[in-house]
Amino acid sequence: MALRSRVKSLRTQGINQPKVTPRWPQANGEEQLRHYYITSRKLPLSEPVVSLPAFTDPDAFSAGEFAKMEPEGPRGGREEEGVNCLAYDEAIMAQQDRIQQEIAVQNPLVSDRLELSVLYKEYANDDYVYQQKIKDLHKKYTHIRKTRPDGNCFYRAFGFSHLEALLDDSKELARFKAIAAKSKEDLVNQGFTEFTIEDFHNTFMDLIELVEKRVPLTDLLAAFNDQGISDYLVVYLRLLTSGYLQREHHFFEHFIEGGRTVKEFCQQEVEPMAKESDHIHIIALAQALHVSILVEYMDRGEGGSTNHHIFPEGSDPNVFLLYRPGHYDILYK
Repeated sequence: MALRSRVKSLRTQGINQPKVTPRWPQANGEEQLRHYYITSRKLPLSEPVVSLPAFTDPDAFSAGEFAKMEPEGPRGGREEEGVNCLAYDEAIMAQQDRIQQEIAVQNPLVSDRLELSVLYKEYANDDYVYQQKIKDLHKKYTHIRKTRPDGNCFYRAFGFSHLEALLDDSKELARFKAIAAKSKEDLVNQGFTEFTIEDFHNTFMDLIELVEKRVPLTDLLAAFNDQGISDYLVVYLRLLTSGYLQREHHFFEHFIEGGRTVKEFCQQEVEPMAKESDHIHIIALAQALHVSILVEYMDRGEGGSTNHHIFPEGSDPNVFLLYRPGHYDILYK
């Protein structure tokens, strides 16, 4: 279904109905399997595909079926401990899925635009630090748009905020579209498999073209609240972040802890879904797409005002985000 038609159907269904089932491509095969695990099982794009038989429902594999695919132990038999560990891992994943579903029921992927005053209700009246910092935010901003706290909030907040702004800026839209169109070629030249990233790039371009048609804001919001569309966009923004970090690895390697290479950091902390973002991710995505981002930091630090940082430094921001420990939302002046 074309993205425009899909968005129209979403509007008639109601965009605030959460979709907690991961998008599953219609066709079978190794690359479709990769897409499933990328968007729902936190697999990095650069990790090789395990050769598995085609099947309709990835979750239909039992622990026993997976155990049959394990290599034999040193004594020529399969280790019982391995099966037990696998069952334990599946139980943990099931618990995580239940938690994510509870979050999904309570929080749309991207909310409506809200009065900034809603933040007061999230903190106790006697929480002096946060109450004062919300007052300080009120001096600079009037509204907020919340995102689901699922580990992908930075990318989702960035994507919606910038595309929303492009609805009223045709010059910036043309520049951004040209960069986005070329970005897939840049990633392929770095070694990413074209077929693997193509669907994610297509979704990115479809959303940009939706903005180019000057659709109502409700259409854009509907697209971002469709789990499949929204997650595919997040995957591609993660890819762009990873690609830039690896292209500029000589610079970024000085900021990575734990003795990891930049590539290892990207595989572990950037490409997998639900991994939270920090300064290094924001710097890379801002540079990759040539978009200026301002982040207001609201925490329990001393002082009654929020601190902000602009990425890259000295630029004129057009995306404004609020960071509270572990989470990003969108701000409006």
